Amino acid sequence: MVDAASRSRVRRRRDTEHRLAHDVDVWVASASRDGAPYLVPLSFDWDGEAVLVATAADSPTGRNLAATRTTRLALGHTRDVVMIEGTVEVLGIDTLPRHRGDRFAVRTGFDPRGSATRYRWFRITPHRVQAWREEDELRDRELMRDGCWLV
Repeated sequence: MVDAASRSRVRRRRDTEHRLAHDVDVWVASASRDGAPYLVPLSFDWDGEAVLVATAADSPTGRNLAATRTTRLALGHTRDVVMIEGTVEVLGIDTLPRHRGDRFAVRTGFDPRGSATRYRWFRITPHRVQAWREEDELRDRELMRDGCWLV
């Protein structure tokens, strides 16, 4: 049954894009090559095409993302969630164009380029996006498939 407050898929895409443009932190799920799961919150920037995060190269998340080149991200809380599955591009901390690093630092309040710890950038390109609030939005929760918006 669809509740009167249920959002259309078009509205959910707008809400998802707003969240990507305005939220600062995202849950990043990764797994090692042998399947050991790991979940961590990281600050991020969205450029309209990809999510950019930075983490220590030797952290479990850094190692996992570099090894498997895949992740699942979660924005929001359990009653207003956006799930993003994506492929990961690993970039050296000095290889990202300066303006992208500056944008990340301004948005997140954190600049990994000056850290004594060796960081890497991880550019995550979505290939699947889902968004829903309650059970009544589960049916049409898929908003992107194979990297293409469905609405």
